[in-house]
Amino acid sequence: MLQVNNIEVTYMNIIQVLRGVSLEVGDGKIVTLLGANGAGKTTTLKAISGMLKTEEGEVTDGSINFNGKRIDRLDAADIAAMGITQVMEGRRVLGHLTVEENLLVFAHHRKDRGEVRSDVEMVFDYFPKIKRLRHGVSGYLSGGEQQMLVIGRALMARPKLMLLDEPSLGLAPLLVQEIYEIIKRINAEQKIAILLVEQNAIAALGVADYGYVMENGRIVLSGSADRLRNDEDIREFYIGLSSVGSRKSYREVKHYRRKKRWLA
Repeated sequence: MLQVNNIEVTYMNIIQVLRGVSLEVGDGKIVTLLGANGAGKTTTLKAISGMLKTEEGEVTDGSINFNGKRIDRLDAADIAAMGITQVMEGRRVLGHLTVEENLLVFAHHRKDRGEVRSDVEMVFDYFPKIKRLRHGVSGYLSGGEQQMLVIGRALMARPKLMLLDEPSLGLAPLLVQEIYEIIKRINAEQKIAILLVEQNAIAALGVADYGYVMENGRIVLSGSADRLRNDEDIREFYIGLSSVGSRKSYREVKHYRRKKRWLA
């Protein structure tokens, strides 16, 4: 479905952020992109969704294809119309609107009003916690409720591919688990492919089919979620467990033993 082919991204014609990044997302699959802050994960999503242009960024080399069509030269609106929806980091709700109004905003381009109302109820079925708040002002929701709302809002666009940026950020562990269970259910029932950017490797690899690890604007490791979850480097550097099971902080991990392997 999605092919990112050896792309480079530069901001303001000066700052190179991505250096030869390649990845794929298969039809109906969940793929995760892992890495620390500043690795280039969000920039990768913005390159796919066309949002780079709002920040003076540009894909300067390589290409991005979606369902066989090149999209890296298209505007964000055209890319969204093809079925790619990005859920931005930071739970960007329209705080002055109600929960239900937020959902309807993302269906403004649709003419099938009856199906739009049906999709609102579908969102509430996935996220019953926000159903009782449907007429409440979204700016007053908790962080977890706002995260549920922005994912539900993306569903209203009926995407073929959803780009999720740090859905676990700032949330309690139990709430993270709940949201990821819903993400997995959405993928299974709606057949929506998902590219998931995360620092929380445990949560992301728990639902993903395949994963990539990014560092300093490059992909340094890739493989099935099962293989990455059991990889010693991943366990030590991203999850914080050494081979003998002791807990480590990032500062204690003095060197990430990159093998630059491409796992089948």
